[in-house]
Amino acid sequence: MSSEGADQSLYLPDFCTSRAALANVLIVELTALILTLAHENLGVGFWTDLSRTSLFLLWIGLGSAALLCWMRKPLNRLEVARGSAAVLLLITALVAAISAAAYYLGRTGLVEDAGANILFPPDLGSFLIRNVAICFVVTSLALRYFYITHEWRRNIEMQATARVHALQARIRPHFLFNSMNTIASLTRSNPAVAEEAVQDLADLFRANLSDKRDTITFEQEYEVARTYQRIEELRLGSRLRVDWKIDSLPPKALVPGLMLQPLLENAIYHGIEPQPGGGTVTVTGEISGKLITIVVRNPVGDFESEREGNRLALANIRERLGLLYGERGLVKSGRFDNEFIVTLRFPHVEKLHET
Repeated sequence: MSSEGADQSLYLPDFCTSRAALANVLIVELTALILTLAHENLGVGFWTDLSRTSLFLLWIGLGSAALLCWMRKPLNRLEVARGSAAVLLLITALVAAISAAAYYLGRTGLVEDAGANILFPPDLGSFLIRNVAICFVVTSLALRYFYITHEWRRNIEMQATARVHALQARIRPHFLFNSMNTIASLTRSNPAVAEEAVQDLADLFRANLSDKRDTITFEQEYEVARTYQRIEELRLGSRLRVDWKIDSLPPKALVPGLMLQPLLENAIYHGIEPQPGGGTVTVTGEISGKLITIVVRNPVGDFESEREGNRLALANIRERLGLLYGERGLVKSGRFDNEFIVTLRFPHVEKLHET
């Protein structure tokens, strides 16, 4: 099977998790309430009818979740069409079995002696056919919903990956040309520094064009940003100052790749370079509880500080943090007085071993 087909077969959610079990119970109970309110049973009271319907649907809901959890691995090896057909067959068979068990339970002597026959279906055929038909329709709609949700999220992730690659490939021509001109001017006046600059430029290109950029350690991301800083310092000289206040951040903390360098590039390009006297970029990092916060500040003048490149990098980082951490990932940016401030916040996860 192709890798693409394998990816597409994984559209079912993981029913083995406690969160899925809780959602299952809530949906079942809500459905039972709606069904009880939808019809008036003169033979039994409302609460009795609700309890009977809830119990029956709980057996179906929890049984279906347990079955899909147990069959998760073999189902994931199937293609989309075959996997969907298998799920339909399994759930329909389970509903038929539970329906038949409920009918025959009502025919036992214990139930008859207690006079509870009215709580159970009087006819097996109509009860079985009705439940199987309802199960087929509901399961088909649920599978369609799961598939569309999976494809939507997959499409969002592919778009985010494409934006990451675009950002990696989008090394501004002015930066490349300026760096090469700086290196060329140093080849005669200071060959050793020129050689170091060439090595830094190669390292920066290698880091930007790497495919393994989902998450890396903070010390790796910091080194990429420092490499970029050294190249820009050769061109801007004393006009550029970067104040790193990140001693409290753990070096092995996992962070989204290609995060600091674009922010530092924006701060220099939009904040420092346009000002004749230059300025200082301040990068502050702190960890509180299980959250890492990184703040990048740069001075701004009367010029427009948030041009297209700035918005592209910020939107890219915001989207990647959202995909990696959901609502726990935060990106805030804006101009405050004479500073442009970008704040990143995301969960603290340590790298446990080398991969």
